[in-house]
Amino acid sequence: MAYLITDDCIDCNACEIECPNNAIYAPGDPWELHGKEYPALNDAHTYIAHEKCTECVGYYDEPQCVSVCPSEAVIKDPDRVETQEELLAKKEKIGTILK
Repeated sequence: MAYLITDDCIDCNACEIECPNNAIYAPGDPWELHGKEYPALNDAHTYIAHEKCTECVGYYDEPQCVSVCPSEAVIKDPDRVETQEELLAKKEKIGTILK
């Protein structure tokens, strides 16, 4: 399950800095994957590119964005449920790209 950032976000950037997958972007900024750029998913506040979110599986015991968010704006995305195995596979695929 990917995480998402709600309208409670105060755009402090704490989560963006902590994300091991570089999956968190500033409002209005396009996101990228596999060398391809995609339009911003949110223009109002910081957002998570769900295609890159692994819930920090394989990096940390808990999602870093959740643990550092001062406004509790980061929640599980109920529309994007993934198993531990799927998250690990996504991590490996993204890790290869980030190297």
